[in-house]
Amino acid sequence: MNGPHHYREAERLARLAERCARGENPVRMPAAMAPTLAQLATAHATLALTAATAMQAPVEGAEPGMSAPEAVAWHQTAGVMPIKKGGDA
Repeated sequence: MNGPHHYREAERLARLAERCARGENPVRMPAAMAPTLAQLATAHATLALTAATAMQAPVEGAEPGMSAPEAVAWHQTAGVMPIKKGGDA
């Protein structure tokens, strides 16, 4: 699982926890599961933050230790376009 996957999983679990807490029971989970789901969402969010921190260089192709596909996935997940080399927008 890479950073963007952790981010999306955190969002999914947070929504599920909220729905369980309200008693909407989207997947037949008891409301008592809401805190556990929230904790799992927090863990995934923390892993996503850790992975995002690896994106130290905002210049395309200069992301140390990150593959190009993962860098693209992060930019798509964040909803931003990478800055092209040479400062071109």
